Amino acid sequence: MSNLHPFPASPASSPSLPLPFDPAMAPALRSRMLREALPDPLRQLLDRGQVGRHSRFTDDGFADVVEDWTPPAGVTPRHAALARRALAEIDQAILAPAPANHLLGRVLALLSHFPAKATTPEVEQLLAMDWADDLGEFPSWAIDQAARVWRRTRKWRPSIAEIRALCEEACAAERALAERLRAIAIAGERTAETGGGTAVRPVLASTLRRMR
Repeated sequence: MSNLHPFPASPASSPSLPLPFDPAMAPALRSRMLREALPDPLRQLLDRGQVGRHSRFTDDGFADVVEDWTPPAGVTPRHAALARRALAEIDQAILAPAPANHLLGRVLALLSHFPAKATTPEVEQLLAMDWADDLGEFPSWAIDQAARVWRRTRKWRPSIAEIRALCEEACAAERALAERLRAIAIAGERTAETGGGTAVRPVLASTLRRMR
């Protein structure tokens, strides 16, 4: 089943900054260390950005609280270059999607703890492809953490949606930081194009797991 879904491999080259990251650390400490390792100009922009919040609703009612983050005025092309460099490392070394072998191995091991009725090999293949498709965006460490949390806190077989929610929670802070850096990069690049500051659209991220 290793070829069910084409996941990009982790880059062979060493990180450019490099940024410290240990998924085994407590999320708050891990996020603080990652943010403190950024260049001073980026940290200052992150601290000065404007935050707004509003509730998000779906057909089922209240979903969560959404955070709108907008970079401050004065973002320069140099800021954009620094943000792109940090963003590239986060995307490639921290948030890179898990390899297919790791993802499917972790899912099969998790499901083995919660036996279900026997299925045909054809159905098992389709089920594996669904898991690979629906979890393929997440890094290995987030999938590992989601599986660990489920094993230790649940007594029933998980659904894909339940594991997706745990994966999203696991890497929410890193994703939020990446989105803010992307907003900074866009603002600085627009400054270079126009020769002056322009407003950018707010970045959306869940405040339930927002950056501190």
